[in-house]
Amino acid sequence: MKDLVQSVELGVSQRKRVNVTGPRVWIKNELVRVGLAESLCTYVMMVFGVGSVAQVVTGEGAFGQYLSINLGFGLGVAMGVHVGGKVSGAHMNAAVSFTMCTFGRLGWKMLPLYVFAQLFGSFLAAGTIYAVYYEAIYDYCGGNLTVTGLKATAGIFATYPAPYLSLLSGFIDQVFGTAMLLLCLMALSDQKNKPAAPGSEPVAVGLLVMLIGISLGSNSGYAINPTRDIAPRVFTAIAGWGGDVFRSGNGWWWVPLVAPPIGGVLGAGLYRALVEMHHPRLSEQDEGLVEEFEERAPLEKQENMC
Repeated sequence: MKDLVQSVELGVSQRKRVNVTGPRVWIKNELVRVGLAESLCTYVMMVFGVGSVAQVVTGEGAFGQYLSINLGFGLGVAMGVHVGGKVSGAHMNAAVSFTMCTFGRLGWKMLPLYVFAQLFGSFLAAGTIYAVYYEAIYDYCGGNLTVTGLKATAGIFATYPAPYLSLLSGFIDQVFGTAMLLLCLMALSDQKNKPAAPGSEPVAVGLLVMLIGISLGSNSGYAINPTRDIAPRVFTAIAGWGGDVFRSGNGWWWVPLVAPPIGGVLGAGLYRALVEMHHPRLSEQDEGLVEEFEERAPLEKQENMC
């Protein structure tokens, strides 16, 4: 027994003498870290989402149906939140970033960085899916890359309106869908209401996106995201689909670009006006406890709590 205790003590003393060093190279600049994280999480979300569309379209129903696309985007969003949530917030959506700036939750100077990162991640994801499904796409359409028709494939990458949908109705559709997205996101993050349980935020946000797709997706593919739509659309114009990607649907391309930011501000503002602004204030005793906790808690834990 004595020998065992001595051996344990020797192991502990040896471990104490080990110099634990961090990585030799790391990025200290916050803007660079945020930009890289936002690009990567957007890329992950788009690869799974657009990939699910490519599989359903080229498989002609043999490898999934409309529900598969909803699941692909919903779970893709959840994985994206896991990838960049603690670094950039994993907006993955310019409408979300714009709304956060409007309500003071993100500095306006950060908006160009977020938008560029989301555009880059979305464009790169479109190129990746095009490469992965290149032969499947050409086999499906016979090498004729079209935007409309029975064998249209441009809809794999960007959204297009249903034949019956007018521009006005499509605009309202996008405003309303994005409003519901931001309204529910505000609720999920409201610590004074019923927020998502710690650690469950990615699943909650993914389920929200899937819910919007299931209930509000048939009119125009529920883009509800300017950067998700315009970057792949530009890619398809370059990759062979041509200018029809901008002319189709009576010039539909600008609707997913303009309507979602408006809807985001309206949805978040509605939640704030009807719910968030009316939470009871903390009593003086509770405020004292919060101040005492903030004085004692490490800065990192305070940030996580906020």
